[in-house]
Amino acid sequence: EYIRSYYFNKKEDTRFSSSVGKFVGFTEQGVRNAAAWNNNPSLLSAMKAQKEVVCLNNVQIDYTAALTKS
Repeated sequence: EYIRSYYFNKKEDTRFSSSVGKFVGFTEQGVRNAAAWNNNPSLLSAMKAQKEVVCLNNVQIDYTAALTKS
């Protein structure tokens, strides 16, 4: 699962989760940001593509590293 969180003043403001497939806001400003970003299909598709770029290419490396340390 790919998660990208945005913080303001040490509080989570907005989060994108690949399992949800959209941005979710946790503060008043975060809700406004999430609504604007969810209306941008190119941004949503770019964030969804990050799962393949970041997670799927590195999961085996991280899994192997974790097994060798235990």
